[in-house]
Amino acid sequence: MAYVIPKNSHELGAMLNRAVTNHIIPGAIAMIGCGHKATELFVVGQQLLEGGEPSPMRENTLFDMASLTKVMVTLPLVLSLIEDKRLTLQDRVRDYLPEFQGMDKDSVTISQLLTHTAGLIAHREYFKYLTGYSPIVEAVMTEPLEYKPGTKIIYSDLGYILLGEIVQRVTKKTLHNAAEERVFSRLGMVESGYKPSESLRNRIAATEVMKDGRAKVGIVHDDNAEAMGGESGHAGLFSTVYDVMHYVMEWSEPSGKLLCPATITSSLSFRTKGLNGYRALGWVLRGDAHDVLGNAWPATSASHTGYTGTSIAFDIESHYWVILLTNRVHLGRQNDITELRHQFHKAAISVLMS
Repeated sequence: MAYVIPKNSHELGAMLNRAVTNHIIPGAIAMIGCGHKATELFVVGQQLLEGGEPSPMRENTLFDMASLTKVMVTLPLVLSLIEDKRLTLQDRVRDYLPEFQGMDKDSVTISQLLTHTAGLIAHREYFKYLTGYSPIVEAVMTEPLEYKPGTKIIYSDLGYILLGEIVQRVTKKTLHNAAEERVFSRLGMVESGYKPSESLRNRIAATEVMKDGRAKVGIVHDDNAEAMGGESGHAGLFSTVYDVMHYVMEWSEPSGKLLCPATITSSLSFRTKGLNGYRALGWVLRGDAHDVLGNAWPATSASHTGYTGTSIAFDIESHYWVILLTNRVHLGRQNDITELRHQFHKAAISVLMS
């Protein structure tokens, strides 16, 4: 059991409160720690401002994790199947998805999907003309590749939609059930999952205010994931800061509850040498264009962000970790928190190292 020790760093708390006051974010929950111990927790601002009854952020607020779904659901599921010898990183995608065929597609591997080097485009607005999980997956499988696999990094939702489908075909379970069995139950993540029930609505951080004036609450913000029914390998997970804490602790200091420590260590190794970025399996490494950590973080650190305003970061050597959960899109998709992310992680590592 990890206990939160509320030292409440003035610098970190003040930074988040300023971001709320300056309308950069509606609210946030942040937690930092080392290994299997959390040391500081911050809860600021509102989980809903407009499009419904205003309500404050709370410790047990559920967030739409957006692309953190990729590293909190799809990545560990694929790695667990590799440990069970039901997949390998070198397996071809078409071995599991025979519909995935065409020029250069025969060579695309599981590893390339995980590292965003498979040649797939970054995004396609399927929701504008397709509804339902299967029609969108089928559309992804027929997409032509944009570049030769293994020659470039293009961060792609499409690759993780395919990985989610592979997991379901191999396990013969839904993504939620597979994650419950192989991830959530192993780590005590009791409030994580897809498609939260209506009874949880008053605990869920609002995302975008829709055209009808209502805020999106409890419905996945990602348009393609919503059109797919709310459950996909690229987006759809809802979670709390305490569940995310259990997850990131296991990556910062592996205990074997989730995956073998050797699997975690190997998955964090640099796998895109000579390409246009620094990627491990799933994770963003220091020096990548999407790295929000800054030079003070150890070179062995890894991170990932979510479009709704979420992020997690950790270092497997020092065991430091940081969780920053915001609902920044509640103020509009144009609301940019890049600078806040950089400044918060810079200040957080300073506090952790002090």
